[in-house]
Order: sequence, then structure tokens, then C-alpha cells
Amino acid sequence: MKKIGTLYSMLAIAATLLATLIAAPAGCAGFSERDVKAFDANTLVYVATVRKDGNQSKAAPVWFTLSDARDQLLIQTHKDTWKAKRIRRGSPVMVWIGSSTGPAFLGKAEITTDATVENKILTDFPKRYTTNFLMGPSQKTFDSGDRVAIRITPAKDLPDGFESQPGTPAPPLDAK
Repeated sequence: MKKIGTLYSMLAIAATLLATLIAAPAGCAGFSERDVKAFDANTLVYVATVRKDGNQSKAAPVWFTLSDARDQLLIQTHKDTWKAKRIRRGSPVMVWIGSSTGPAFLGKAEITTDATVENKILTDFPKRYTTNFLMGPSQKTFDSGDRVAIRITPAKDLPDGFESQPGTPAPPLDAK
């Protein structure tokens, strides 16, 4: 009888764990629920990088999409922008969702030539931004290196009300 009770306990624990995994909200591995909701309600993010002196750059509006797993933000830019130059040297990014005063997070950014990321950007862009389809990225601009794809992985949420303040110190990427 004791073995049956132990088996039922183990099954109950396994069922609870499985239910937790199934019920986990989309994007929970990377983005907070606050950010997932904001991404779904908006078509722009505002991105600021960190200058060599440690201060924030101006937050610029950017078109975006999310990775298939909804755990990374995907953007694109011209290869010679300050954003691209700073990300190449390892700058973290501050991202505001929807407006320069919207929900914000600090992330690790990388320029990538990953075909999956480029294809996701190329596929989603005309769906999200139908009125600006002709101005968007193309496979030709990625192949030529004129445009670069950027993958941003969230590191930590910034407090509600955190505002873009160009020229002021950026928050640290680490949790210290």
C-alpha cells in the first residue's frame, strides 16, 4: 500500500510540473509577461545603445519582430549606423516598447548573419508594415552587407517609468 501511495505522489508531482510547463506564457523564457503584452500591442520599439563613455545614446524608433520562440527581439539596420557600430563593439541595448517611455528592458545585442533570423525579418516585415513594404529590407541588402540583422536577448527588465535620457549613464547589464 505504501508503494502505491508513493507512486501516486510521484505522479501528482509529475502532473503538476507538466501543467506548469504547458501553461507557461509565450515568451516567458526571455521576456517578462509585461513585455510580451507590450510587443503584441505595438509596432515600434525604441532602441538606445551605450556610447564609449558609458552614457545612453538617443533612443531611435525601429521596426521589429520576435523570434519564433518569442524569446528574442529581431531588428535590422543599415550597416553604418551608430547603433550597428556600437553593437559590433559589444554595447548593450536599452529597448522601450511602443514609445520612448514604454515598458523597457536591457538586453544583449549581436549582429548576425544567421539565415533564420534574416528570413524571419524578411517574412514578417511585409506582414507587419504593409504600408512601408517597399522601404523595408530585402535579401539583396542583407547579402550585400548593406543591411544587418540584429538579435537582442533580454537581460533584465528596467523599472516602470524608466525613461530614455541621452547623455546620462546607462544602467549596468549585470545584476550588481
